[in-house]
Amino acid sequence: MRLFLIPLIIFISSVSFGQCITYKISSKADTLNCTDAKGIKHGQWIVHVNALRGESGYEEEGVFVNDRKEGSWRKFNLMGDLMAIENYRWGNKNGKSSYFSLVGLEHEESWMALNPGKLIDTIDVPDPKYPDQYERVVVKNEGNSLKHGVWKYYNPNYGNILKIETYVLDQLQTDNQGISNTKILPEAKDSTGIKPGDKSKPKPKEVEEFEKKNKNKKKITIRDGKTG
Repeated sequence: MRLFLIPLIIFISSVSFGQCITYKISSKADTLNCTDAKGIKHGQWIVHVNALRGESGYEEEGVFVNDRKEGSWRKFNLMGDLMAIENYRWGNKNGKSSYFSLVGLEHEESWMALNPGKLIDTIDVPDPKYPDQYERVVVKNEGNSLKHGVWKYYNPNYGNILKIETYVLDQLQTDNQGISNTKILPEAKDSTGIKPGDKSKPKPKEVEEFEKKNKNKKKITIRDGKTG
């Protein structure tokens, strides 16, 4: 059995490799950035975008299937910091996408991809009041993604949720009075009860007493031993 298995693996690998007209080889000997004779992207890719006209550059990595992004893609700034994790189907955002600042998670989005091969798409949408019941909806397909599901916005310093929105097929959901169901939640506070970045927070008692005691004294210059 093994005698037949090894040549078969080699044959499949060589056929797949032979589809690539242009490609790169990674430090781990993986084939990256493969394009076939028609210029169609396949397989694992690393896309590099330089900074331009004030816009920051970035790199993203993931898989192309027939020239369309598929599955999980990760985006980094040019310093290597994670900026986003996005999920795709048929080249469109699908499912949850997460976006980060340098200190933590900033917000999460929820998307539904439409199949670009169909003129219309039929989708089963859960009833907000009765989650176990579904309504079949026909959607005109423009080959894109629809906002669909819960969107959350975070305070990246503390990880608490600041705002929640719910979308169904690109429509922000409202209550019976037509009011948006967007929920604004209170911001997190540190152990002193002060919001991050609040410049109006009081000085500690010890600092106030020290400043009052030394208010009229001359300032003393301290040398640190550096020259020049």
